[in-house]
Order: sequence, then structure tokens, then C-alpha cells
Amino acid sequence: MMQNWVLYHIPYMHEREMLRASQHFYEQMKMRRSVRSFSSKPVPLKIVQNLIKTAGKGPSCSPSAGNAQPWKFCVVVSDVRKAEIRALIEADEKENHIRRHGEGSEWVMGVSQLEQTWTRPYLTDAPLLLIVCHEIFTTVENKEIRLFQYNELSTAISVGMLLSAIQYVGLSTVVTSPLNAGPQISRLLRRPQNECVGISSSFAFYKADDESVSELELLIV
Repeated sequence: MMQNWVLYHIPYMHEREMLRASQHFYEQMKMRRSVRSFSSKPVPLKIVQNLIKTAGKGPSCSPSAGNAQPWKFCVVVSDVRKAEIRALIEADEKENHIRRHGEGSEWVMGVSQLEQTWTRPYLTDAPLLLIVCHEIFTTVENKEIRLFQYNELSTAISVGMLLSAIQYVGLSTVVTSPLNAGPQISRLLRRPQNECVGISSSFAFYKADDESVSELELLIV
């Protein structure tokens, strides 16, 4: 056996069990929606920790090239910090709508189906705001080394596992791009210079008395 290799074992599952498990998982995942109405009910810390461990912490469940694990998950619970992040994202979204793209642009027309503007109240409504960063370079023996080992792709895979885990435990989420506000958010959270903000995600219990979730028509190709 090669050095540092470990034996791999997964419990055997009969095909009937596999079918039942795969169907159950699918039924859970197909209920996932981008939710913008959250309850203020706090999510227990241990659940949050388990979700992040699933996405990638320590002996990671998520794959990454060279096992580099380039992601960092920043959990924001401070109302003040959430409000500051919301202000940064909304200011950039407003800039996108009004100046960068223009009212009649294809991008603005596309998101207009969602009946939303640049306001992002869910960033402060949800008790938890997750900022996902990824490393863009690392330092070895005081020398800066750029990361080309699919760091963004590896982080995207870990986010996919995170969203699945959030859905599996009965929580709701919405993913938001920070667009050009990423560097400001990074400085606000005092992240090191070798990290880049990728996405933000609010997640919490769904606000049960709000039935306003809409669904865009899906095009099956």
C-alpha cells in the first residue's frame, strides 16, 4: 500500500435499497427553491457546523483538485454586519440595473420575471448569512504561488453539497452574487488578501405563513 493511502470501504447496499434511497433523496432535492422569506427562528449552531463539515471542513466530504480545499465559509450572525453587507450588495445591484445594463437590456429583462429590483431584504431577515470565499493564491516559503488547480470549480462543488445538505435538513436558502461588491465585503470581514468572495447565501427556516414563493417555468432540454 502506498504511503498516506487509506483503505476505502462503503457499506453494501442492495439494489432495492439503492432505488429507495435515491428516490428519497430526489424527492427531498426536488423541493428546493430559492426562498426570499425567512423566519427569525435561530438555527442551532451544531446543525450549522454539520452543514459546513458536509460542504468541506477538515476531512472534507467535497472533492477538490489535489485536496487543496480552497474554500472558506464565513458565517455572519451579527445584525450590524449583515446590514453592512446588504448595503454593499444592494448598492452594486442598483448600479447594475440603472447604469451598467440599462432598463431595456437583456439581463434586466431576464431578472424582471422574478419581480425583484435591487433590494435584498432577505440578507438581513435570515438569522444566518454565509459568505463563501476561495483562495486565489497561496504562500509557500514566503513566495506567492497562484492557484490554478480548479479552485473556483472545487469551491462551486462544495457549495452544491452545502445547498443539498441545507435542503436535506429542512432549511431554506437563496444564493446571491456579490458582483463587484466582493472586495468590499472581503475587507469588511477582514479576510486575507489571498481570498476572493464568490457568493453569499442566506439560509434559515422558511417563514411558514408566507406562501408567495413563485416558480419560473422550467425549460426541459
